[in-house]
Amino acid sequence: MPFNDLLAANAAYAEAFGDRRLEGQARAGLCILACMDSRVDPLPMVGLQIGDAKVLRTPGAHLTPDALAGCVLAVNLLGVSRIMVVAHARCAMADLESSLHDRVAASSGVKEIDMVFGADTDRLGRLAADVEALRNHELIGPFAEVGGFDYDVDNRRLTQLY
Repeated sequence: MPFNDLLAANAAYAEAFGDRRLEGQARAGLCILACMDSRVDPLPMVGLQIGDAKVLRTPGAHLTPDALAGCVLAVNLLGVSRIMVVAHARCAMADLESSLHDRVAASSGVKEIDMVFGADTDRLGRLAADVEALRNHELIGPFAEVGGFDYDVDNRRLTQLY
């Protein structure tokens, strides 16, 4: 079975986790919008642990409609008063959209990829635009601080840019 190793690891995790009851609220009042890149581990990179923050992940940490909905819910219903948008160095989403289509087509053998990935060669410009969109949103801006950050996947340093 392809998932048996993960289920076994989960059993050990659950046993070690103990009887801690976690609420749905973000204990640290934080929501992190981060990239789906496996080199980015949002909670430990800011010294938090499970239950402390809401974590939303999208390709490139882009503010998609689903991520925006998550931010609205986090701010208005789940105890969030700060949102971090975290872009990162060496992100594949900084490629050209056509490059991503070509790479997926080569990997899958499917020639016509009818999907928009949201790639943006100006990743820091996109970060700034997403931060401004959140700050100016009527259901977020008046209720939460929003910051834009860049994460270096090589040295693990986080820098606030916006």
